Amino acid sequence: MHERRSLDDAWSISLASRTFEGLEHRDRAFARLIAATVLRRHGELTAVVNAFIDKPLPERKGRLLPILLAATAQLLLLGTSPHAAISLAVDQCRLDRDAYRFDKLTNAVLRRVAERGAAILEASGGAAANIPPWLMARWTKAYGEETARAIAEASLREAPLDLSLKVPSADAAAGLGGQMLTTGTVRLDTHGRVEELPGFNDGLWWVQDAAAALPARLFGDVSGRDVADLCAAPGGKTAELAAAGARVTAVEVSLPRSKRITENLARLNLDADVVAADIVAWQPGRTFDAVLLDAPCTATGTIRRHPDILHLKRDSDISALAGIQRKLLRAAAGLVSPGGTLVYCTCSLEPEEGPEQIAAFLAETPDFERLPVVAGEGSIAAEWINPDGDLRTLPTHLALEKPELSGMDGFYAARLRRSR
Repeated sequence: MHERRSLDDAWSISLASRTFEGLEHRDRAFARLIAATVLRRHGELTAVVNAFIDKPLPERKGRLLPILLAATAQLLLLGTSPHAAISLAVDQCRLDRDAYRFDKLTNAVLRRVAERGAAILEASGGAAANIPPWLMARWTKAYGEETARAIAEASLREAPLDLSLKVPSADAAAGLGGQMLTTGTVRLDTHGRVEELPGFNDGLWWVQDAAAALPARLFGDVSGRDVADLCAAPGGKTAELAAAGARVTAVEVSLPRSKRITENLARLNLDADVVAADIVAWQPGRTFDAVLLDAPCTATGTIRRHPDILHLKRDSDISALAGIQRKLLRAAAGLVSPGGTLVYCTCSLEPEEGPEQIAAFLAETPDFERLPVVAGEGSIAAEWINPDGDLRTLPTHLALEKPELSGMDGFYAARLRRSR
């Protein structure tokens, strides 16, 4: 949080350090779970820690607060024994050049947390206490107070693992030990290494949230059609389209991320033309039957998988990204053949990055018209369609018997047709 790195980037750097050498996979996984839990429940955990600190701490305190928060998460949320969690936290303090002098304070605070922290956690405000006030206010305005609170609660649950099958089948889902959802996605309750799951080396599936799999389906049958997938990384939609028989051109501005798409396609034994380019400047000299633009956004619909969003994003990011989205949408529109289809999507819950973006585009672009989504097509439920006929999924959708297996990313997608 302090260096404004994403959790994934910070985790990759940590794994490359000597600290993690020789650490077993399960211990690495638990360390990441601790970090993610602190990011998800930061507001509640901070309230608990502060309740047991009597005096203001000095500015020079090293990693004391992260150590206390991590230990509190273990004590109150992750089931670690008090002796193990407290002992580890004290040891971590002693290894920090600025926090070492707080080892006795750490021991005392965490003993109180273990004894009385659960009651404070319960009274700390619930899920909303962990959502930045500006974001909670936006959700309340856009969706109403009740739904906003439900979105907050769903966003703070760790997301299950979703897989898209190259050839969907109930047998394949059973072989993976997963549950096939109504959308055709296979959902697993495991959080182990995906490389060790059956079918990984055979290229039978790829990781993709159930909601993320829906926008590409709005094209209908793409077999034999020329499709451009813009802002294509990490490549799930490219794989979807290629597996459905489309001739796909995947465009991604980042060279490393475009290489990742190529590697994923090779594992899946799927073909696509992968181009590293900025789509605003890209001039392919042709147009396409279908164009999919998954525009960069605040990603507030993916907090379940990326809890660092709660700490990295700012209210001002929305207008800045909306400006970028407008430019990308205009560029994407220029790549659509007459009579062709454009699908614009984002994984944001913010109106400016979804319906307001499309309303402005249609108002200034008479060559395009909206093609409303119909319940049932692409396995899309009626409740996932907004009054304008656009796709709008929420983290509260796809409720299953087990809460930990419920939910989906918040996605918005509009389908447009070019008339001339």
